[in-house]
Amino acid sequence: MTRSGGLSASGPKAKAGARPSPFEAERKANQRAALNALKRARRAADKAGVPLSEWEGEFLDSVSERVKTHGRAFGDPELGVPGQALSSMQGRKLKEIVAKAKGETRKRERKP
Repeated sequence: MTRSGGLSASGPKAKAGARPSPFEAERKANQRAALNALKRARRAADKAGVPLSEWEGEFLDSVSERVKTHGRAFGDPELGVPGQALSSMQGRKLKEIVAKAKGETRKRERKP
């Protein structure tokens, strides 16, 4: 009795019309949402005529490129939620760019 150690062609990934797993579908949806949020931030700044700093423009470009290439923009799993495309700090910076484009001022209250 011999047993092959390889994978058979009849597995779930071998099916031509097989749907992706729910985890994979959620990951792709999060990737699309992150790319759309980055595009919206840039469009909002352009539409409002708010000039983005060199760093902010580079941030939007590099993060969107990493999301397109790798599916997420951060390498360390401790920096963000599993399955999300942006880390928590990247999400915060994106919100700051959108607020700047909308003309909102940041509220900073320091407690003594």
